Amino acid sequence: MTSVAVVIPTYRAKATILSVLSMIGPEVERIYVVDDACPEQTGKFVSAHCTDPRVHVLHNEINQGVGGATLAGYQAAVADNATVIVKLDADAQMDPDLIPFFVQPILSGQADYTKGNRFFDAISLSSMPRVRIFGNAVLSLMTKISTGYWSNVDPSNGYTAIHARLVPLLPIDRISKRFFFETDMLFYLGLLRAVVIDIPIVAHYGDEESNLKIKSVLLPFTWAHCTRFFRRVALNYFVRDFSFASLCLLAGVPLFIFGLIYGVANWIAHLGSMAPTPTGTIMIATLSVLLGMQFLLFFFSADIAAAPRRPLHLLLSTEVVRPLKQFAGREKVDCTTSSKDP
Repeated sequence: MTSVAVVIPTYRAKATILSVLSMIGPEVERIYVVDDACPEQTGKFVSAHCTDPRVHVLHNEINQGVGGATLAGYQAAVADNATVIVKLDADAQMDPDLIPFFVQPILSGQADYTKGNRFFDAISLSSMPRVRIFGNAVLSLMTKISTGYWSNVDPSNGYTAIHARLVPLLPIDRISKRFFFETDMLFYLGLLRAVVIDIPIVAHYGDEESNLKIKSVLLPFTWAHCTRFFRRVALNYFVRDFSFASLCLLAGVPLFIFGLIYGVANWIAHLGSMAPTPTGTIMIATLSVLLGMQFLLFFFSADIAAAPRRPLHLLLSTEVVRPLKQFAGREKVDCTTSSKDP
């Protein structure tokens, strides 16, 4: 029997939370409002004014950010045997009527995780501030590189749904709890080889000011994407597997770096002496750079083609990944007994 749960992280959302709760349809069985140490005590407000029996209020004693609140809701939903868990924001910018569209690809076995995509409809983007469009475009490119989900965009979109089987497999303590949460979820889902599908939604923006300041997150986000890219490549192409893409990377990086350094160094040396650079030196530098770039293009082409195709939550029901289920705490195997008589 399938069960759909909704998790709503709340922080300074007293003015909108009841409106959001009232719009959630009957397809949802349980709703978890997670009060993330809200100074407005939104959780207590919901308990006092909401009569919907599906609503359960959770409290974080210490503010953990949207990621910490969402993960707390995930764990509560898993404990209550939810099948699919949808995450909504409490600011009324996400339409609860779209919940079935986020849930259906997961229940039908097409995806493990679905997320909103505000960039699908070009006309609806007219309501989105230009700064946000540019910022999201840059973040989308960086996220494609770091997570390996090359066909997905709008990584900061918080309207998501996940199959509950995947939650115990996530490293809860390592996932970023604040502004980088949505991107970090994609990164760790990518390491699990989960299938992620974008769901087209319309962007709704009023006069509110975003809490995400480009200047304050540019360097931390860039560093986070770089470290996750190198970790993903190391795990997928050198630890878990060694393929043609691995060879291309091993050949491309040294050739490109050597050609670049060798060419610049000789250009500077001959520039100071006013002597012409030998043709052989130019050819060595040029060929090294071109070959290096070609190998790197082969690597990225293979990386794009390596996107996961089969949903992980379907594999979790097979014997092939039974140890993974055991790791997730879903079952324990008694190795002291045998199913066969001697």
